[in-house]
Formats: sequence, C-alpha cells, structure tokens
Amino acid sequence: MIKRSLAAFILLIFIFSCKKEAPKTSAGKIEKDAVSKAETKKDLFKPIDTACSSRNKTEDYIAAFQWYQQKAEKEITQNSPEQNDKLYEDYIRIREKYTACLSESLSKILEEYVNYYDSESNSYKFPENIKKLIAELKKADLEFTEVGEGYTEIYSVPDHYFSVFKDKVTPDYNTYIEQLAKESEGLYSADAGLVISWKELGERTVFWENFIKKYPKSSLTSRVKEIYNNYLYDYLFGMENTPTYEFLDGTIYDENRKEFNRIIKKYPNSAVAKKAKELISLLDAKVPEEEVVRKINIRREY
Repeated sequence: MIKRSLAAFILLIFIFSCKKEAPKTSAGKIEKDAVSKAETKKDLFKPIDTACSSRNKTEDYIAAFQWYQQKAEKEITQNSPEQNDKLYEDYIRIREKYTACLSESLSKILEEYVNYYDSESNSYKFPENIKKLIAELKKADLEFTEVGEGYTEIYSVPDHYFSVFKDKVTPDYNTYIEQLAKESEGLYSADAGLVISWKELGERTVFWENFIKKYPKSSLTSRVKEIYNNYLYDYLFGMENTPTYEFLDGTIYDENRKEFNRIIKKYPNSAVAKKAKELISLLDAKVPEEEVVRKINIRREY
C-alpha cells in the first residue's frame, strides 16, 4: 500500500513538472521563430539597381549603401588581401554609381545648398528638411561638400573606404587608400585656384613619386602616375588663379621660389626636386613660356 502511494506521488510530481516546463518550451519556440523570421526578412532584402530611376527615394539609396557595406564587411573577413583589392574596386564603383543617382535625384537641393550659407554668422542655417537629409546621408557615410563656384556635390566622408578596408588589403592598396583618405579631408582646389598650401602640394607630389618607386608592379601604378603628374604640373606651374610665376616676364613668385628651394633641399634626389631646379633655371634665363612648358614636359590629365 505504501509502495503504491509513493509511486502515485512520484507520478504526480512528474506530471506537474512537465506542465510547468511546457510554457518555457513554447516561449523558446516563439522567440526562435521571431529571430528566424527577422533573419529571413533580412536575407530576402534586395537593394535597388545601380541604374538611376526617378522611382527610387533617398531612403532606398541609403538602404542600398548600408546593405553593400555590410555585405563587403562580411566578405572581407573571409577573403585574402588580394581578393579584397578586387572587392575594394567593386565596392567603390557601386558606391559611386549610387552616389551619382542620389545626386541626380537631389539635384534641386544641390543647386540651392549654397543659399543656406549665412555670411553674417559665417555658418550654414538649414531648414528642418535639410537637417533630416544630412542625418540620412550620414547613415551611409555621405555628406554634402561645396566644391567651389557655388557648386555642391555629395561625397563619401574622407575616411570611409579606409575604415572599411584598413589592413585588409595588400600593402600598396592599403597605402593608396589611406593617403586618399588624408587628401580628401579638405578641398584641393576651387574657383580655378589651389586651396591647399604649396608645401602640402609638394609633399603630396613626393609621396606619390615614392609610391611608384616602392610599388612598381602594382595594378594601381597607372592611376597613381596620373595623380602624380597632375600634382607635379600644378606644383611647378600653378593654376589659373594661383600661378607660380608672372606670365608676362617669367619672374617666379617669392613664396614659390622659397618652396622650390625647400623641396630641393629636403628631397635632392627626387624627380620633383630635379624638375623644380630645371624650372628655376629656365625661368631665370628668361626662356619663353612655350619653350619652358615643352622642356619641362609634364602633362596634366584633366
């Protein structure tokens, strides 16, 4: 009799325990199903096409930027540095296409952007819709940038690409992306004139010359040579509104002569220094401008 009572008591405890645990299993299943649905929804998301369309809204582009960044960051961890070099090229191409389409859809705002500048306070005063738009762009590491002569464009923030690919690509790409991030922190030129200092331009030019020497077999070489030649041309001859010498008599401006001498002293074996020395000799000898340009033999890629 005691054995039967004990058995019945144990059975009741077992049944009660099962009933008590049941809600936990059910709740766990609901939670798991919710996560599964969220992941499925995320997996099913497809970004808009890179072909521009008037049907696409700003939020569509922002979502596409974010999706491709997440996709790239996931692939980067699985790739070799060489594979990430190619991924970088694909990634920047996609972002540039989306940026072009977004700029087209926001063309009216880009045209009016300069009007928000308040000269009295020396700052911008934006209406609420523009503030919201700036916040939206920030989600995709984008920003409005004035490029001179009243024009405004949409660019990726300076360090975006380096923050994504830093130390995940080959050494030449890592150096290249890092330097572009630094050089994108401010305008290079505006209104047909140089914005950065002559010293900064000289240092940039030498940097790219050294890059070509250090990575002669890099797939970036042709691209870097174009950057280098453009910088070297501007460094030697200046720009329309910031020339390095007086066109009428070929007299080198004092600040430029001082800068040329600085670069010659600091980097005596560089091609930049040699070209600067050659330019000084030609201009001091009052050689005609056309002849100077021909002898220096540097072409700018516009």
